[in-house]
Amino acid sequence: MPHYRHERKIDGPVAGIDEAGRGPWAGPVVAAAVVLNPGKIPRGLNDSKQLSADMRAALYDKIMASALAVRAVAIEVEEIDRLNIYWATMSAMRQTLDGLAVAPVHVLIDGNRAPKEMPCAVQTIIDGDTISQSIAAASIVAKVTRDRLMCALAERYADYGFERHKGYGTRFHADALARLGPCAEHRRSFEPVRVALEIQAGKVSAEALDEFVGERVAAAE
Repeated sequence: MPHYRHERKIDGPVAGIDEAGRGPWAGPVVAAAVVLNPGKIPRGLNDSKQLSADMRAALYDKIMASALAVRAVAIEVEEIDRLNIYWATMSAMRQTLDGLAVAPVHVLIDGNRAPKEMPCAVQTIIDGDTISQSIAAASIVAKVTRDRLMCALAERYADYGFERHKGYGTRFHADALARLGPCAEHRRSFEPVRVALEIQAGKVSAEALDEFVGERVAAAE
């Protein structure tokens, strides 16, 4: 389980940063920064992918109630397509520190790369959401925030099933893309969406998307 040992080595506030939504074909990418209160760390913090939706929601509420500072930033589809998903993710991570209620002196970031020009010391930790409680908390906030945004988009684009797959590449999503074509929330810079646009334009057959995606699309949701 994640621990707080990295944070205790630092003299001053420490923020954990993580993101959700780099891989989906649709919707924003969301990054979150969390400065935990060392005396009120919620029990059960873990990588958001290791938690059920109900557990994430419960921990999200506890984090929001007990943390010293929390900030989430969403980068929308237009910016993702303009920058590419990597730089959009870096931008979201960097922006989480702007206006954070408690300015950290040190930041722990999940992965092996960090945004440029950070305002404080930075440490990257591979699989950090399974190691650092601060990063685990950030992963939960980012995931819950993004999932709620996707459920809201599902009300506007009901036929795509965003509430089911949150924009990720599932069989249902691929079938909807091939049948309906992309909506405004689909990432044109992602290859499956480009193929769907070619299907819509009559340049390729509807089977092209399924052939392209192949094993990358989950057989079941």
